[in-house]
Amino acid sequence: MKSAKQLVDLIRDGKVTCRELVHQSFARIDETDAEIKAWAFLDRDGALARADEMDAVRVSGRPLGQLHGIPIGLKDIVDTKTMPTECGTVLMSGRQPKSDAALVERLLNAGAVIIGKTVTTEFAFMYPSKTHNPHNFAHSPGGSSAGSAAAVAAGHVPITIGSQTNGSVIRPAAFCGTYGFKPTTGVISRRGLLKQSAVLDQVGVFATNLEDIGLVCDVIGGYDASDPASYPRPRPNMYNGVVSEPPIEPNFVWFEMPYFDKLHEDARTGMLEVVTALSGHVETIDATASFGGLVEAHQIIMEYQIAENLGWAFDKDPANISPRIAESIERGRKLSDSAFAEACKTRTETIAYFNSFFHDFDAILTPSAPGSAPLFEDGIGNPIFSTIWTFCGLPCVTLPLLTSEAGLPMGVQLVGGAEEDDRLLRTANWMLKHLAEDIE
Repeated sequence: MKSAKQLVDLIRDGKVTCRELVHQSFARIDETDAEIKAWAFLDRDGALARADEMDAVRVSGRPLGQLHGIPIGLKDIVDTKTMPTECGTVLMSGRQPKSDAALVERLLNAGAVIIGKTVTTEFAFMYPSKTHNPHNFAHSPGGSSAGSAAAVAAGHVPITIGSQTNGSVIRPAAFCGTYGFKPTTGVISRRGLLKQSAVLDQVGVFATNLEDIGLVCDVIGGYDASDPASYPRPRPNMYNGVVSEPPIEPNFVWFEMPYFDKLHEDARTGMLEVVTALSGHVETIDATASFGGLVEAHQIIMEYQIAENLGWAFDKDPANISPRIAESIERGRKLSDSAFAEACKTRTETIAYFNSFFHDFDAILTPSAPGSAPLFEDGIGNPIFSTIWTFCGLPCVTLPLLTSEAGLPMGVQLVGGAEEDDRLLRTANWMLKHLAEDIE
């Protein structure tokens, strides 16, 4: 599949139509989705009508959008007034929003064609969805943005939208062998998305390349006064970041973390090969003691707010929610206000630490997940390799650079400074080029 940027250029030059692109997406879905099950809902008639509208715009000579005619999938927690949004639970079956999410409005303004909703795990949490990994159907695609990662990996669409409250973009992108990116908290409005944790919820994207990551994030980013995390100042220009050269060669840091005992041997071997290939650019720091309490603080915030926002489901129909989320709601209800406040204080202090940390380093180099995708029946994988970065709201990108002994993809994660998303993507692109030269 060509990149979204290339496809927009082809549409602009009249070499392909928007309708043809949408037909191709549906053809790929029809070929493979019976086994993969990446899609919760497809709006075939609406998508083709939208494609015809975008073709008419081009023929008329009117302005074209940055994503003009590009088929896109949305995680089924993103409100759309023309499609149901069911959040992966029978308790919201048939729910039809009255308005679009903020990011949907921005996608439509850029000329995108939203073809449907990708499968999410129940309430975007940890209970496995029906989606399978396109590389091997016996394995999980991760979660909670399971369908979003799988749809891009299977070539159904060039771009999908997901979300991350712990590891729900970076992990499935790594498992499915796609690029995945979670920008700085507040870059993209969360208005119209399922609320799990107002402190931790963040939007992310999946694509087949870094340029499209930058392109779509520039489109859907922007200030929204209705989202308390959104900030009223300019955002990083992410596409320019991807296509720019760094003024000097970047410096990376490799943290030895307290949870690295969970790292699979082939993942550690692969990561150390990357560190070796970046020789002279990577400093190693032992953080096994200093970062020890951050995972627990993240869990306190997450479960306290899950109890606030999703407790209604447990009260309404406990038989129709998974034990995993029921247990989190029950734990969250037992947490005191002071425990939540203390965890939020820890978060504020950690953010302050990282605000100065990136004066000396361009990115943190770290695994995206413990290893490759687990077997389907073993769940969606451990999100802990994303937890601290999500906790702090830092921008994170996973690159599909490694392969497990079993032949499954594994990701390499880079983490950047807050509101320096363009710098992070520039650094990621430099690293891809540097590693390619090293291989040659």
